[in-house]
Amino acid sequence: MTRAKSIADIAKLLGVSESTVSRALNDNPLIAEKTRRRIQDVAREHNFKINAKARALRTQKTMVIAVVVLFKERTEQGISDPWLLDMLGAIADELTRHGYDMLLSNTRTASDDWRDYYFDSKRADGLIVIGQGEHDARIDRLAQQDCSFVVWGATLPDSHYCTVGSDNKMGAYLAVNHLLNQGCKRIAFFGDISHSEMEQRWQGYCLALQQAGLEIDEKLSFETDFTSESGYRSATQLVERGPEDVDGIFAVSDVIALGALKKLMDVGKQIPDDIALVGFDDVALSMFCHPSLTTIRQQTLEGGKLLVNKLLDKLAGKTVRSQVLDVQLIVRESSRKSH
Repeated sequence: MTRAKSIADIAKLLGVSESTVSRALNDNPLIAEKTRRRIQDVAREHNFKINAKARALRTQKTMVIAVVVLFKERTEQGISDPWLLDMLGAIADELTRHGYDMLLSNTRTASDDWRDYYFDSKRADGLIVIGQGEHDARIDRLAQQDCSFVVWGATLPDSHYCTVGSDNKMGAYLAVNHLLNQGCKRIAFFGDISHSEMEQRWQGYCLALQQAGLEIDEKLSFETDFTSESGYRSATQLVERGPEDVDGIFAVSDVIALGALKKLMDVGKQIPDDIALVGFDDVALSMFCHPSLTTIRQQTLEGGKLLVNKLLDKLAGKTVRSQVLDVQLIVRESSRKSH
């Protein structure tokens, strides 16, 4: 079979216009689905592939979306974090479905001038930011510069950009309320509330305690980084210097909770009878550790898809709005006390 070398060849074969072929090959909904499929089938039969570089020159589009993971300046957290890998996988799959490539970087490699680095230099058509750091000013500058970007994080009262994120306050409330219902009275908090999402989780923690008529004890709050190592260190502080009557821990991530679990078991604590433990995220490891980890499930896959589609809508000139996703308490062995 003679190979079709151009869009014009395909148009001639099918008796349609070149613009119709071009739109069909780009899956443009202006072309009827039946016609799109017929044109795409013929293109495949003739081993025809769109010249992506030539198309980019014509459209002034890179067909690349940059994803920046916003790490705190002093953190041990890395891209290998299980929840981050789940989120990045969801974003990459959705971008591929729309014909985009993903450029992954983090704040340790990216310039401080994100507009210049990503947009003016034509590295990417749009930007997805994972996290907000410690109320990072670079995000606010992007919003003022009217750049096309979306953020995974907390919806903040004074923000002027689109966010997708979980109901962090409700998630923490569910976690702590569950511990209270298991009979816990002295519940520690493991997390770093300088992050906007973690601040909301702290608020949910406080709300559950206040509704139960319990005071907020600052000695029960342990500043903890997003790593198992930091969770282990915080649990060490609790065991060695913390209040002896702690009977529950709410950790703001599963990796923190897993580190804490290891320390508690190392010193002979019975989980959950001595100390009950709840994490946040529902990463795969939480189901398979022993004891299995009670956690708050985030809609990570749906969140990744929403980030991509809201950004593509923004690139298409549509109005996009922030969205908060529901969370779910998943009860497992680490908190289910025998009464």
